[in-house]
Amino acid sequence: MPGSPPSLDRQQLGAYLALMEVSSILRHEVEQHLRAEGDLSYVQWQILASLEDSASGSHRMTDLADGVVYSRSGLTYQAGLLEKRGLISRSPSPADERSIDVTITDAGRALFARVLPGHIEVVSSLLFEPLSRNDVQALTGLLTPVRDHMRATPPRSASPRRRKRTRAGDTAS
Repeated sequence: MPGSPPSLDRQQLGAYLALMEVSSILRHEVEQHLRAEGDLSYVQWQILASLEDSASGSHRMTDLADGVVYSRSGLTYQAGLLEKRGLISRSPSPADERSIDVTITDAGRALFARVLPGHIEVVSSLLFEPLSRNDVQALTGLLTPVRDHMRATPPRSASPRRRKRTRAGDTAS
């Protein structure tokens, strides 16, 4: 039938719905833990985890936004909240005057280390407890190419910004 919308077969729809439900439940429980134990949002946790994982403890703001899949403006806001708490610092990048570097502080490292064990416990009990070692390997094998496919497009920071339309229909930057 020409013009009919694309559809998912029953198996695809079942896989999609199961993935979304698992993702929603896991994220909710992780967020509850992060709020209770560290007064952190999920994206703030991602920022601290990315910085903690970096050899230098620093990243450019744009790279952080792409890595945690968050808007530049949203990340700026979240980074501001972390900076007010003394968990990160922001400074102009010595390598590129247009960029801002974000660095985890000692207080940020301490909070990350304090919250991490409970975070691992939540993830382990919800996601990995019902799976065998072979299941985890299979899950990784399935999700890695999907993630890589999704990440194959240019990062959002490399995408041109949309222009806002004025009332007269002209575009403005």
